[in-house]
Parts: sequence; C-alpha cells; structure tokens
Amino acid sequence: MPGDTASDRILTIPNVISLARLLGVGLFWWALLAAEDHTLAAIIIFLTGGTDWIDGRLARRLNQVTRLGKALDPAADRLMIASAVIGGMIASVIPPAIGWLLIVREALMSAVTLTLAVRGRGTLEVRHLGKVSTFILYGAIPAFYLAKGGVLESLTAPFAWVAAVIGLALYWVVTFQYLVDARLRLVGVESGPTAKES
Repeated sequence: MPGDTASDRILTIPNVISLARLLGVGLFWWALLAAEDHTLAAIIIFLTGGTDWIDGRLARRLNQVTRLGKALDPAADRLMIASAVIGGMIASVIPPAIGWLLIVREALMSAVTLTLAVRGRGTLEVRHLGKVSTFILYGAIPAFYLAKGGVLESLTAPFAWVAAVIGLALYWVVTFQYLVDARLRLVGVESGPTAKES
C-alpha cells in the first residue's frame, strides 16, 4: 500500500519479542491446566500485554518496522486474549457474558484477516483505539484470574468488571472501524486500475 515503509526483515529485536509473546501463550496454558495456578496465569497475561507496548515502540525507535512484525504483533494479541478467555471460561474464571463477546469479536477479526490475506491485501494497520482497548482488556482479564486465585479479591473483582466493560465497548467500536478499513481494501482490489500498491 502507499506509504508502507515496512521492511521484509525477519530477525529484529521487536520480532523476537513478538515471538516470545507467542511462546507465552503455551506457557499460559501450562500454568492454567497443568499447574492450576491462576495467579501465575494472570502474571503471564499481564506480561504479554506489557511486551506488546514494548515491541511496537522498539520497532519505531529502532526503525525496525517489518511486515512480519505487523503480522506477529496482532496475532500474539489475539492468541493470548483468545486463550485467556477460552481457558478462563473453561476454568470458570471469565464470566460467560464477557467471554462470548470477546470470542465473537476475535472470530470476526480472524475471518477479516484471513480474507485480506487470501485476496493479497496484506494486513490492516493497527489503530490507536485498538491498542488502547487491548491494553484495558489486558488489565481486566488477569484481574479476573487474580480474583479467582484469591489475590485481593475485594479489589481485583470489581476492577475486572469495570475494566472489562469499558475495554469491550472500545474493542467493538474499533472492530467496526477495522471492518470499514477492510472493506476499503477489498474495494481497491475490485476497482482494478484505480488500485495502486507499492
């Protein structure tokens, strides 16, 4: 797309961090199902959210924005959130009302991402509101886990609910924005000569 300055490099510091975040998903499942440690699971979710901010910032500061990174970053977010939600529902940590709204959203965005990839339209640019809503949810979801683990439950449980409601509202707002972005890209494919791609 015009103005796309992402490189084709693979081995960069931000990409290594993004890969570590993906590996963290496996570690999360071990903590939840094998160790049955809700507190450890919460810490892994929180760390994954924190490194999301770090890898994006490093990519821009070090001029290491890559096409692989643009795909790995949101993939790590989606896999961690989906795992935390599905695992949390299985373990009765995440309330079903919160869980299903998140699952439907992730399924929708995965379908959009796959459609764009199949049609050769690349990946969507991550919106600032998407980062904000993801950050809020990365606070809400581990808070549910901490409450389940009995860590300051009188504080973590109410915080989890408030943050989840706010984060979900923003998450769905940005989802509709992404759907508009995806539609514009798909229209660009169909418009033939008027579509320009660098």
